[in-house]
Amino acid sequence: MAVSLERELSLWDAGARVIVGIDEVGRGALAGPVTVGLCAVARCSTWPAGLADSKKLSHSRRLSMVDALAEHDGVGFGLARVVAHATAAEIDTYGIVAALRLAGMRGLHDLELLGIHADAVLLDGKHDWLTPPQLDLFAGVEDPGSPASAPYPDVTTPPVTMVIKGDDLCASIAAASIGAKVERDAIMAEAHLAHPQYGWEGNKGYGAAVHLDALRTHGPTALHRQSWSLPGRA
Repeated sequence: MAVSLERELSLWDAGARVIVGIDEVGRGALAGPVTVGLCAVARCSTWPAGLADSKKLSHSRRLSMVDALAEHDGVGFGLARVVAHATAAEIDTYGIVAALRLAGMRGLHDLELLGIHADAVLLDGKHDWLTPPQLDLFAGVEDPGSPASAPYPDVTTPPVTMVIKGDDLCASIAAASIGAKVERDAIMAEAHLAHPQYGWEGNKGYGAAVHLDALRTHGPTALHRQSWSLPGRA
């Protein structure tokens, strides 16, 4: 399935000037950060040839696509691209959904520092983890002191449109997915040098057999999400 600007176009036609495609990587990993990619796009009609969901591209093709996207920086497609993270410790402290929101807020803040204000967001998936939860008297709510939005009180979450398989369908989300994947993979490859027994260079912190076996033998590191049910923990 080829990506397009169909959904971006509908938002531009509705009055949005800058749309930000957002995707995350690392949500289901046992170690390392959760990483959020953001790609801000103004009205345009083209995007780099070969752009696709990062999961469908080889490592070398992702790196080539990063270079291709950089050629569009500042004009139309790829007005700006940023990547933000929430650490394993933050995931342990606040939970994965609040950590995703924290990373997303960091990314929106970084865009604001570049002078780019998002009018609308296209978010991959079916669950809106970016919009702060509303107070509900009949359901549990996040601690108001959660850092999911508190560190960036001047950043307002734009209206969010969810797109199932958005990294397959929306050019802006596909571009965001590539930035997030490339940066998080690099983080885990570097972490592998200090902890080679977990095989992070290959599995990137996910639950591959070599990673699970190493957890049973060596236990978790500070880069593991220690609040999760890790193998070998009593």
